[in-house]
Amino acid sequence: MPCDTRRRSNQTLSERKAEVRQAVSSLSAGLASGRIKPVISKQGAIAFTGWENGDRNGVTDVCAFRSLMLFGSSMAKVAIARAEQMAGRTVDRQVLAQGHHGHADSNGTVTWHDHKG
Repeated sequence: MPCDTRRRSNQTLSERKAEVRQAVSSLSAGLASGRIKPVISKQGAIAFTGWENGDRNGVTDVCAFRSLMLFGSSMAKVAIARAEQMAGRTVDRQVLAQGHHGHADSNGTVTWHDHKG
């Protein structure tokens, strides 16, 4: 996964992979408990409100979503499916690949954007 390659200086790849696994595991538990909420944009991007920077360890919402879909708990996947139902659209992997994403603030407000021009 791309977030595995965002290492700090003097950090091994296996250490980074362990950090990413821990961050995604924490996200999965937060989704299952309802402490963290997935939000779907009009374009089909995803963001997680309540997932604080200290828990993220530099893992983006997009990378976390991809990891959750591969290795996450069924309860976390149900939370995402519920958010998709509430939004009336599914997460669009093409939109994610194009770089559209959101940033959630401490109030749960999500600002959506991409890094194009």
